[in-house]
Amino acid sequence: MASTPLRRTPATFDSTPDDPAGVGGARPFIVLSVMTATVMNALDTTIANVALPHIQGSVSASADQITWVLTSYIVASAIMTPMTGWLASRFGMKLVFMVSITGFTVASALCGIAGSLAEIVGFRLLQGLFGAALVPLSQAILLDIYPKSRHGQAMAVWGMGAMLGPIMGPALGGWLTENYSWRWVFYINLPFGILALAGFWLFLREKRDAIPRKLDFVGFLTLSLGIGALQLFLDRGAQKDWFSSTEIWVELALAGLGFWWAGVQTLTAAQPFINREVLRDRNFLVSTFLGFFINILLFATLALLPPMLENLMGYPVVTTGLVTAPRGFGTLVSMFVVGRLIGRVDTRLIILTGLAITAYSLWRMTSVNLQMGPELVVTAGVTQGIGVGLIFVPMSTVVFSTLDPRLRTDAAGLYTLVRNIGSSVGISILEALLVRNTQIVHADLIRHVRPDNPNLSLFAPQGWSLATQKGMAFIDAQVTAQASMVSYVDCFKLMLDIALIVMPLVLLMRPTRGAAPKGEVHAVE
Repeated sequence: MASTPLRRTPATFDSTPDDPAGVGGARPFIVLSVMTATVMNALDTTIANVALPHIQGSVSASADQITWVLTSYIVASAIMTPMTGWLASRFGMKLVFMVSITGFTVASALCGIAGSLAEIVGFRLLQGLFGAALVPLSQAILLDIYPKSRHGQAMAVWGMGAMLGPIMGPALGGWLTENYSWRWVFYINLPFGILALAGFWLFLREKRDAIPRKLDFVGFLTLSLGIGALQLFLDRGAQKDWFSSTEIWVELALAGLGFWWAGVQTLTAAQPFINREVLRDRNFLVSTFLGFFINILLFATLALLPPMLENLMGYPVVTTGLVTAPRGFGTLVSMFVVGRLIGRVDTRLIILTGLAITAYSLWRMTSVNLQMGPELVVTAGVTQGIGVGLIFVPMSTVVFSTLDPRLRTDAAGLYTLVRNIGSSVGISILEALLVRNTQIVHADLIRHVRPDNPNLSLFAPQGWSLATQKGMAFIDAQVTAQASMVSYVDCFKLMLDIALIVMPLVLLMRPTRGAAPKGEVHAVE
């Protein structure tokens, strides 16, 4: 696809090697606005996790239904993310950013006033639709306004903003839920949204293609069909007993048809929805594929821990937030360090180190049990945070390192799309496995609770009795708790296997230390 020139107005500063986008003294304010929008978006991915049990009780949802509060947002964002490139080309970055922030902020307020599961899921869908452009445009803007030599530092700064969400989210969400209501985990977005909107309105200059490219509606609709049907298949599979249900077969068939048709359209259309030039870059392909699995490890862990701590360990919601928050601090520290290593150390080595540390943290989490203290969760969380930080920034740099600058917005949209799909798929699969394995382990354990089992009288805790209804209920509750904890261990083992399996993929990346830019950044209006 040929590069299209960008319009320039007299109000723009001249482009220089240190200021390729010609933003002049407005750059610090643009960075602050980008960080505010990034923090708001990242905050919303974690702040609701610790409040899920409270939301579940408020809207009378089952354990598998309440995950729709998380996955509906992720799926809507995944569907709209690839539209970012076309929207920015057609309407301009500034307008798209401002509309996205406004819609996201309003949808957050609507989530706070929701009175049923259907309402909150619907408003979370709106949040995802409007918030989809925030992450790819944030990355694209920072890469545009900084020279190539400072892209590693720019992505480190952006990554720190993205990780302020995991740092602030659990503790802030727990405090708000305990002292006010779960609804305030959504209302908190309002000041961030207003501040970011004001910053972009005042300081961001417009950037759009002089001749906007056409939208491939067939590619967009078929890709959306594939993503939506896949998520329905994963979310409703456990309720419908998987392949014994006609609905599940239909959703699987639609998902396959949607992705197949989208692939054919990408390969054959004159101007496909997914830019073919992006797919020819090896670093982009490997980083995107790896990002799919990294998001499974990150967001599935964040979704599993709060229910485990609150429902099985009996932690108050504030304590849950405090126990899970140190993960973000580990990430912040490692991002600060890795920002100084980018350009000096082979990025593949940094990513491999991060994956190894993440695998170690997941191995530690396979030791969780009902008698443990908070130390295991805190230390394993900090360790995983350090590993994620070592992965996140280098991959955010490598994925764009060998791409032509004019492809950045398209690449950022597709990269974010695949990572979001990884998040939603990981959460849905692991939640389904958690429910299913709990039932299996419960059935296996309960077989041994019988009068002729000598171990029952020797090792059973006080309160166990097969002679009274109260005693039977107590036994069932204890067996269910043990079965649930075994299922959590199985989930952490599966994530450990994923971390180990994807490590060799890093070797497929091209080294990027000292890589020269492939082209110049276009001037903005």
